[in-house]
Amino acid sequence: MGRPAKPLISRERAARAALGAIDIHGLDALSLELVAQRLGVKAPSLYYHFRHKAELMAEVARLILMDAKLPRDPSPDWKEAMLALNIAVRRSILQHPNAAPLLLQFFPRHLLLGAYDHWIGLYPIPMEQRMVLVEGLEKLTFGSALFEAAYRSRGIEPMPQFDRSRLPQLSEALRANHLDGEALFVATVRHYLDGFTSTVPKAVGKAGKAVAKKAPAKKPATRRRVTGR
Repeated sequence: MGRPAKPLISRERAARAALGAIDIHGLDALSLELVAQRLGVKAPSLYYHFRHKAELMAEVARLILMDAKLPRDPSPDWKEAMLALNIAVRRSILQHPNAAPLLLQFFPRHLLLGAYDHWIGLYPIPMEQRMVLVEGLEKLTFGSALFEAAYRSRGIEPMPQFDRSRLPQLSEALRANHLDGEALFVATVRHYLDGFTSTVPKAVGKAGKAVAKKAPAKKPATRRRVTGR
């Protein structure tokens, strides 16, 4: 019996097998035996690629972010481009709600460093405020995705049942809202970006880069001629 044309196991194949198992059986039910079964190998074979189960789980978390379908032609408007990027990341996480908690335990921040560096260079705000913007967008995106994933994996509604007569303001706000989860996320990020950038003394040029507002030139002071009587 000859060797298979392609190796039966690679890090990516094992991670995808694990992700598929989590999608079907849930995170708590995952075992190396289940992953090996999906690959058609014995569980000890996985240790040639991963030192332990936690390393495999970290690879699954990395895969979720790597699978985000980013726009091919980003908008020239930096806000719209950032919004599209964060929507893509959120959607990728929600493709696998059972596996989403892995992003908290094994957050692959190293994958995002290049993106951070790229976008930080385009933010039309003072440098000392750019990490504030990064931090806010990250928490809005992953917070929204992880909460939504928890609802989906448990099969519950985002808002529990309650006595609407006792909470009339919340009840009225829910009636007035016609946005689904993603649309609410989009509106939240838009308001965040608009509110954040409206507080900084910068204008945005056509290239999306910061352009300092020039103060009007002061007229040279004229000396008042003092004449004696």
